[in-house]
Amino acid sequence: MILKASQRGAGQDLAAHLMKMDDNEHLSVHELRGFASDTLHGAFREAEAISKGTKCRQYLFSLSLSPPSDARVRVEDFEAAIERIEKRLDLEGQPRAIVFHEKEGRRHAHCVWSRIDAETMTARQMSFFKTKLTGISRDLYLEHGWTMPQGLLDASMRDPTNFTLAEWQQAKRQGVDPRLIKQVGQACWKGADSFKAFTGAMQSHGLHLAAGDRRGIVVVDYQGEVYSLARVLNCKARDIEKRFYLPEDLDGVDQVKADIAKRMTPAIRRHIEEARKAFEKRSAELGEKKAAMTDAHRTERAALNTRHTTQWEMESRERAARLPTGLRGLWHRITGKYQEARRTNELEAEGTRLRHAQERQDLIDVQRERRAVLQAEFKDLRSAQAKQLLELRGDIGRFLKFTRQHQTQARSREHSIGLRLDF
Repeated sequence: MILKASQRGAGQDLAAHLMKMDDNEHLSVHELRGFASDTLHGAFREAEAISKGTKCRQYLFSLSLSPPSDARVRVEDFEAAIERIEKRLDLEGQPRAIVFHEKEGRRHAHCVWSRIDAETMTARQMSFFKTKLTGISRDLYLEHGWTMPQGLLDASMRDPTNFTLAEWQQAKRQGVDPRLIKQVGQACWKGADSFKAFTGAMQSHGLHLAAGDRRGIVVVDYQGEVYSLARVLNCKARDIEKRFYLPEDLDGVDQVKADIAKRMTPAIRRHIEEARKAFEKRSAELGEKKAAMTDAHRTERAALNTRHTTQWEMESRERAARLPTGLRGLWHRITGKYQEARRTNELEAEGTRLRHAQERQDLIDVQRERRAVLQAEFKDLRSAQAKQLLELRGDIGRFLKFTRQHQTQARSREHSIGLRLDF
């Protein structure tokens, strides 16, 4: 499973994030160990209070455990992985909290430890924790027989279209996946034999090159969003300069934006808006379906928890009735029958606990399978939308390129007419 971790403070912000139901369809606090409080906010408040006696500001160590989307991972498997990580990172015995999240048909866990050792009032050192977690992650993939991500096999094989948080936020503002920009840019880069050819290929997809104010050459899309060319191509600026001779007379960003705005026709804007409205309508329909499914699944889990509680209470009373009291109980203790009955009760109680755990896991697996079917519809919709927007981007690019060529030819004809008249 993928393991991501960080040292951090701001425990109340983290608790609010982990307990946020808006982003998760199902949420459960699985364990609070080493804390007096029985709530996540209270537990992290305790960890913060203890840290005040030290100079440590990042008093928490937060870890997320994400198995493959199609894997059936039991609670015991998550716990075993956490125990291994705890031992490897020297966090054994430290107060910890475990929270399970489910969304989009996937289940993952968060484990948060307090780094502060209450006996020595020092913070546990987390040296090279990323390297250690990478090794454990590889072992977990191998042990469970999961297909290992290419980037985990070899860091040099990571997806070159991975993007930063800033790029993702920019994409959310305009509703376009930045991976599409990178894929198009890198494809044009690979197929071009000159800077002119590269510029033409980019323009055919509605992407224009301009001289940036502080970051060399930039890419401007048809909506006026600006991207660093080096980041789009996933290379350094000097690598671009080595491959092609770069002209010094590129238009500035403002000029390119003005040029795009002048040529963008209402018809093409309407096509884009129609595509987005169709996507939003279908997305809303699936969203309603998802909300109804989530409510039904929560109801099923609540009903199962109620049934388990009722069974546990009833069986506990039956087990208690087997243990005699008074003189009869004293006689059973002397003869050893009391201890025998107690061992029988403990075995039955453990059997009930295991049965309930398996029933919960079975219900979760069934619900995740249903949710995965719905999530496939979401993915198909998003893929279709991305493809449609990419095609529209190409149409816009071709139109803008044709318009520019048409105006160039018109100016050429005017100039040639002027020459003939002068002659």
